[in-house]
Amino acid sequence: MSEMMKYKNPALSVEERAEDLLSRMTLREKIAQLDMKFGSNYCTEPDPNDNCSAAETTDYYWDKLREDFPDGLGYLHDNYSVPAVMNKLQKFFIENSRLGIPVIFTGEALHGIAGTRATVLPIPTAWAATFEPKYAYEAGRVIAKETRSLGIYEVLAPNLDVARDPRWGRTEETFGEDTCLSSKMAAAIVKGHQNGDISAKDSVVSEPKHYCIHGIPEGGVNCATARAGVREIESCYLPVFEAGIKEGGAYDVMASYNSIDGDLMMTSSHYLKTVLKERLGLKGICRSDWGGLRRVHYLHKMAKNEKDAIYLSKKNGLDCQGGDEYPNKLWVDSLEELVNEGKLDIENINESCRRVLKIKFELGLFENPYTDENEYKSIINCKAHLDKALEIAQKSVIMLKNDGILPLQKDKYKKIALIGPSSDKVRLGGYSAKTVGRKLKTIYDILKEEFPEAEIMQCDGCRISDGDFRFALGDQHHLQGIKEEEQSENIAQAVEYAKQADLIIFCGGDDTISSGEGRDRCELTLCGRQSELMKLLSETGKPMVFVMIHGKPLAIKEESDMSNAVLSCWFGGECGPQAICDVLTGKGNPGGKLPFSLPRRSTMIPCYYSMLPGASNEYYEGRGDALYPFGFGLSYTTFEYSDLKLERTGKTDVKVSVTVENTGKTAGDEVVQIYVEDCESSVVTPLLLLKDFKRVTLELGEKQTLKFNLDYKAFRLMNQAYEWVVEPGVFRISAASSSRDIRLTEEIELD
Repeated sequence: MSEMMKYKNPALSVEERAEDLLSRMTLREKIAQLDMKFGSNYCTEPDPNDNCSAAETTDYYWDKLREDFPDGLGYLHDNYSVPAVMNKLQKFFIENSRLGIPVIFTGEALHGIAGTRATVLPIPTAWAATFEPKYAYEAGRVIAKETRSLGIYEVLAPNLDVARDPRWGRTEETFGEDTCLSSKMAAAIVKGHQNGDISAKDSVVSEPKHYCIHGIPEGGVNCATARAGVREIESCYLPVFEAGIKEGGAYDVMASYNSIDGDLMMTSSHYLKTVLKERLGLKGICRSDWGGLRRVHYLHKMAKNEKDAIYLSKKNGLDCQGGDEYPNKLWVDSLEELVNEGKLDIENINESCRRVLKIKFELGLFENPYTDENEYKSIINCKAHLDKALEIAQKSVIMLKNDGILPLQKDKYKKIALIGPSSDKVRLGGYSAKTVGRKLKTIYDILKEEFPEAEIMQCDGCRISDGDFRFALGDQHHLQGIKEEEQSENIAQAVEYAKQADLIIFCGGDDTISSGEGRDRCELTLCGRQSELMKLLSETGKPMVFVMIHGKPLAIKEESDMSNAVLSCWFGGECGPQAICDVLTGKGNPGGKLPFSLPRRSTMIPCYYSMLPGASNEYYEGRGDALYPFGFGLSYTTFEYSDLKLERTGKTDVKVSVTVENTGKTAGDEVVQIYVEDCESSVVTPLLLLKDFKRVTLELGEKQTLKFNLDYKAFRLMNQAYEWVVEPGVFRISAASSSRDIRLTEEIELD
């Protein structure tokens, strides 16, 4: 093979090929590789079911594509379709690129690839509720296989924000309020996406977001500034991204919209260069969030014009613009001018382009740019993937309260009033694929099958939301015109059914308007007239089970008091209703635990378990701690803890063992949680911090001894000099069933 074509030689290393190709590219071609554009804007036949998808029979406005991208393109986003369509586009970009450079197709895949075809898994918060990282990994495998089979190579997921303000609509995308839990889930989902080899036909590039502190926006409002000090940032938020990048191996990162103490993330040299690339060793690219660069100029007022906004972000470590931001010509022209004017070093462009090219070579796009056009039919929404979706949903169900009414005895109830706005509707959650062409079973459908001898009287009773929501900021094309299915209100009919029934099952909580991106709330109460309806139902005196299907933590003290049993069921994907019914009927034993603390009232926030000590946490109106704390969840059986042992195995390493026995009447799952307290420290530390956990399944009467290894990170703190140290002294180590249910405690001294 000619020395002049080294980049086409697959026998050479990725580094050699990237350097050779880079040396042949013009400045404008390099800059064009740092851009991502909205694909379905160019299709002649958009999918009528989804404004981000292209119909299977579409063609493209080829002249417009040539006009807009004369120098090529790095990434194409939001063009969900079948492989034949993606191949047609890929062929265009290769043949219209002077050097034959393929494009990376990318897409949203928070809990399944977006569009109209994919399996809709439970939301990530539900994965966290399992307290079992393997489910995050397995969800990642499902997502990767389906995504790659459709001809898409990169996903804009997972969301690794530690979410501690429950008013924030995007809490449903996260793994909860705790750093340890989120970190373990972060590493697992990224490994699931990439599986160690992104060139494989069942793997995709993973892009964690929103680096690095987006889950505590001021006022709970999306994109608002984060108020956090260096010690909190380093201890609570950065470790999750570190786990996703260093342990999981994530290639790319999406920078958050917001500022941290005035330091705008998209223009922060400290966070994008020093931390992300030098310390964490990011091997791929960092891109802006959708519409983020424009905000540098018009919203944050840090730049005098668009070109200046591009300059500030690019010189400080941002590699690519993301989403449908500045037009390609403005992006390329501005960066070319900045280099020619001497304001921006050419090596800045070279380094970013080099990162993009290496990913394309590692994906194998130069040798295999096209996707099999038929194989996806046996992969998308296949039985194995639906079975996995159901398993994760079942394992995520949390029982918050039960006076013995659950599991339901089938021969006890002749008439069941199934009430509530989610009783006959499947709540999928935000960023879900649209389940076109298939009918999903609702709780109503399944309970009719489970109770063939009973009369199931179903009535929505009320709505959750008003049914229509317009995204306020207007930057996110994919969020415009959100509309829920119309539901009627018939409270009188619902109450009449309740009066006739032996049992009431109320199914309510959230929909995609009360929870999700841009759906921030200043109240955490049940939306609409749900609480009013529940009160009327409870006044009938009939036993009531509350099935809460939600995306964010809700304040449900009154509703809990009204109910004989309460189930917390995060948006469970397309198999969520079956998982709920399995638990209601005893086919499944609830074993999930809360990844978020649930507040007593909307105004009693924050209430996450690891708040720093220093106040009484009492209000004039009463206790301010959580109604249901982090890590809490009941079972149909009981567990006894014994024989907690600590063994020091190194200077700052401790082996922990504890025995757990199933002492109840049926098999079940328990999540054993290991918390650490630094009994005397030079800076203020939380009274409890989760440092490890294991989920175990025990048969009736079975016992197991679980072992945990705590290392330096379990005991370290950032001292007054902002240095990581393990200070000598006593540490209290606890084995617990929740952050408020400490079963056993022992102390150990580290010197």
